[in-house]
Amino acid sequence: MTEKKEELDNYLDNHYIHRSNWLRAAVLGANDGILSTASIAIGVAAASDLREPVILATLAGLVAGALSMAAGEYVSVSSQTDVEKADIEREKIELIEMPKLELQRLADIYEKRGLKKDTALIVAKELTEHDALGAHIRDELGINEISQAKPIQAAFASGAAFTVGGLLPFLVTLFLPLESMEYTLYGFALFFLIVLGILAAKTGGSSVTKAIIRIVFWGTVAMGLTALVGYLFNVNVG
Repeated sequence: MTEKKEELDNYLDNHYIHRSNWLRAAVLGANDGILSTASIAIGVAAASDLREPVILATLAGLVAGALSMAAGEYVSVSSQTDVEKADIEREKIELIEMPKLELQRLADIYEKRGLKKDTALIVAKELTEHDALGAHIRDELGINEISQAKPIQAAFASGAAFTVGGLLPFLVTLFLPLESMEYTLYGFALFFLIVLGILAAKTGGSSVTKAIIRIVFWGTVAMGLTALVGYLFNVNVG
């Protein structure tokens, strides 16, 4: 029995969906960290002959972006949590006030998934006897351990990933030559984004090629437009 349980656990470990929540927040944060700070640095570098304004702008963007990402992720995921909690409370009331209707609703769900009408009703009855609320939360509302919103986890993953991602272009502004800084930043940012795309694809078990193409295209668009703004204003910052 123990061996079978271990085999099942090992089998489930080969799937990637359980990583979706924190992976999405981490990839989004790191991608935004690299892209945002690099774009800010490129825009200021295109309009400045001095290193200090580039460093200051990049650092400000890094700090503000990390806090903004963490706060934004927490607020948005908390809103999802509030909706889930409200639906669960509503489900509790419905189970008390209209248990037969809720049982039939559960049976209809299983029937639509392919079970015969009689089998669906038997399954619904047995699951209701075991854990009525849990069955409705999972099968009617579609909330489970994988999809359930986790605000703190999402906020931490997003904010920390943004900081790590933003530090990479920030280090470029600190140590690499100021001459043609915008082109250097673009090259390094693309390299960082490609590495991120590969890591995210490997971690999530998706296509590496698609991740690289997607990340390079949109990264180029964002940094190119920001550099254009710096050139158009043609202001010497310093």
